[in-house]
Amino acid sequence: MRRGCALLAAACAAAVWLAGCAGVGTPAPQGERLAGRLSVRVEGDAARNFNAAFELEGSSESGQLSLTTPLGIQLARADWSPRQVRLRSGDGERLYPDLESLAEDALGERVPLAALFDWLHARPWPGAPSAAQPQGFSQLGWVVDVSRRAEGWVEARRAALPVVSVRAKLDDAP
Repeated sequence: MRRGCALLAAACAAAVWLAGCAGVGTPAPQGERLAGRLSVRVEGDAARNFNAAFELEGSSESGQLSLTTPLGIQLARADWSPRQVRLRSGDGERLYPDLESLAEDALGERVPLAALFDWLHARPWPGAPSAAQPQGFSQLGWVVDVSRRAEGWVEARRAALPVVSVRAKLDDAP
């Protein structure tokens, strides 16, 4: 995958990571709507950084995600349903069977997207063991910092190589 498309795919995976799991979406999906700013950093020999504004609608079953520049120019859009994920960007369109596959293509491995909807809401996913941490909790190899969730911030870091850091600032904090 070309580096630009890979980084967009990583950002899409990370943004959806922040809001849920899943696998082409229906128009106007039902469920939650979140918007904010997203930063993804993949460390390693060829470190990559990505920053974008995001708008996310839907649920873990179906939804859509748009990534835009600060000027509002669309960088990428992902639509998902239980059947597939469609990623559209300046590099064209790519189809994936599920969001985990998109993340694997972008980051080189699968990401626990099923847990992420709960993580965004400052709680561990009930599907796997977790451990309390001073700023939040750890689960599935990630440390999730929810200490500033009331201000709209959620941060997660995976220490396993390649180290991945995801930060989101939600526009409407609860």
